[in-house]
Amino acid sequence: MKTMKTAKVGDTVRVVKLHGEGAVKRRIMDMGITKGADVYIRKVAPLGDPLEVTVRGYELSIRKADADMIEIV
Repeated sequence: MKTMKTAKVGDTVRVVKLHGEGAVKRRIMDMGITKGADVYIRKVAPLGDPLEVTVRGYELSIRKADADMIEIV
């Protein structure tokens, strides 16, 4: 299983499935990261956390713990 946490800077990935439950999953979905969404990995902070991504035309930062719940292809 490949997750967003393992994606490299400059990659454009597609969300296949969201893992996690309850409020965490809902928060990720509310940010626009849903099944089928294309996500561009813009950059990673110097210490590795968080990731900065572009999804649905806007930029957003995601913690690695949350990115590990997003299965990609």
